[in-house]
Amino acid sequence: MTMTNSPVNNGVNTEALLGARDALSQAPEAADFVWKAECKWIDGTYSETTLDGFSGLGQDHNHPTPHTFGMDHPECFASQDRGATPPEALLAALAGCLTAGVASVAQHRGIQLRSVTANVEGKMNVLGILGADPDIRNGFTDVAVTFDIDADATPEELQALVAQSQKRSAVYDMVTNPTNVTVGVA
Repeated sequence: MTMTNSPVNNGVNTEALLGARDALSQAPEAADFVWKAECKWIDGTYSETTLDGFSGLGQDHNHPTPHTFGMDHPECFASQDRGATPPEALLAALAGCLTAGVASVAQHRGIQLRSVTANVEGKMNVLGILGADPDIRNGFTDVAVTFDIDADATPEELQALVAQSQKRSAVYDMVTNPTNVTVGVA
């Protein structure tokens, strides 16, 4: 690995993360988190989702500022395209989770990052969601993530960095493993 003479600073406090891991290992009940999203229909296929409250560490929390984003469908689906599509939001979540992992693992391994770009593509045949072909699944058939990383590291170290990020990514796990999801009416 090519190391710089100055300390690595990727903006990740790995000391705090490792401290949290150790503390939560001693109190595993505090490691149970519940993430929440509230989505409100506006009109047409447009909705706005707000992320504010969540619980963990044995208590409820709120973000300093609630995060709100809109979702819609594109004009080619007779919609107004006022926001990302839900499948695009999922791809963004996957890219964000994996990229955060790359930064965290790089900091922990002493790898200075200069730039990280994740390009994500999800392939989907929309005949399934349109109800035109019951044999075509509604979701992605393939998702590909490609990283372009400029860092003080060898290609092998970058491969290991991405592999560790993938191994620890919550969103990668959610996308690649079955999750119990219940849908109902209040």
